[in-house]
Amino acid sequence: MDTMARGRAWLAERGRLARGRFARINPYLVDSVITLASLAVSLWSVYNDDHHWPLWTYLLAACCCLPLLWRRRAPFTVFLVGCLFSGALGLLAHSAQPQIAVCGIVLIYNLADLGKNWQRWLMMAILVPANFLGTRSLNGMIFSEVTTIGSFALGTAVRELRRLAQVEAERARETGLRAASDAARAVAQERGRIAREMHDIRAHAVSLMVIQAEAGPVVVRSDPDRAIKAFDTIADSGRDAMVQLRRVLGVLKEDGAAPVLAPQPRLPELSAVAGRVREAGVAVELTLPEPALVLPADVETAAYRIVQEALTNIVKHSGANAAEVRITGCGQVLELTVSDNGRGMGAAAGAVSGWSGGRGLVGIRERAAACGGRAAAGPGPDGRGFVVTARLPLAAESL
Repeated sequence: MDTMARGRAWLAERGRLARGRFARINPYLVDSVITLASLAVSLWSVYNDDHHWPLWTYLLAACCCLPLLWRRRAPFTVFLVGCLFSGALGLLAHSAQPQIAVCGIVLIYNLADLGKNWQRWLMMAILVPANFLGTRSLNGMIFSEVTTIGSFALGTAVRELRRLAQVEAERARETGLRAASDAARAVAQERGRIAREMHDIRAHAVSLMVIQAEAGPVVVRSDPDRAIKAFDTIADSGRDAMVQLRRVLGVLKEDGAAPVLAPQPRLPELSAVAGRVREAGVAVELTLPEPALVLPADVETAAYRIVQEALTNIVKHSGANAAEVRITGCGQVLELTVSDNGRGMGAAAGAVSGWSGGRGLVGIRERAAACGGRAAAGPGPDGRGFVVTARLPLAAESL
């Protein structure tokens, strides 16, 4: 099979090279040259014969060749017309026929190359017996059969080259379409990833900065230390947002420019996130997994962003003053829970239309799904507060 595949590839390559070499030659010019060459051979054969044939013999010989001008448009019709005149010439002036019938060779080659399958095989079914029965000598019969079969084989080979070239061209087109589709899908996925990253960074940092900025002027006279702490939190949130934005946008630099990327966020960094949320007025209790637990990079990033988004929603929408974040490794699954004591589903629904709406909660679900996990969100026990849970696999097919 490998040998056959290599043979087909070789034939396709030869066909491609041949097309490239002759692509700029006018086909009608080629047909005209072929017609004139076969006409010259046929007329010279009539002229050179000892019988001194009359004018009608020259006209008959010419009529055998002139249909070749239309050989590409109607190969079967041209073959039939050529055979009709050639047969008449053979019957009425047999010795006036050329030793090498260029016209006949071209007619057979042309139909073998361009004709329909039934036309090609009908031609051979007629010509092979006709050569056997209509030739007056053994040598002539052998020469006619070899010429006929050889012309048919050459036309068939060219036909196969063309077919293989078309197959290769179609395969290349399909490959190109597949590559374009894969590239478009990759772009869409990357856009979605960047959109989630930008949303998480913007929503978390800006929400904390707005809350602290609103609180600062209120306490600047009554509690200057608290005001200073609020402005410090704003600065810390801004710096953290800049670092994370640089991390996300580093991949969008111009081609050839080396991206300056910070490491992806790690779960221990949630302590700083929890600290900033505490400064915004929500007491956060944070439980992280054992440091010895090895986490895949995509799972750790997804867990970080899910907790960050959940805490951002608590600050923005819940009205809670306490929250709990619990992340534990259970077998081959990382489980995380973020809960609060806020107003619950009513406030969340008003802000983000429940689990199915709101870019933040949708982003939580997408992040969990992206690494093979799943996430859920809803009201807490007895309808109090709001709970976000997620299960992220630490190995393939863990869930």
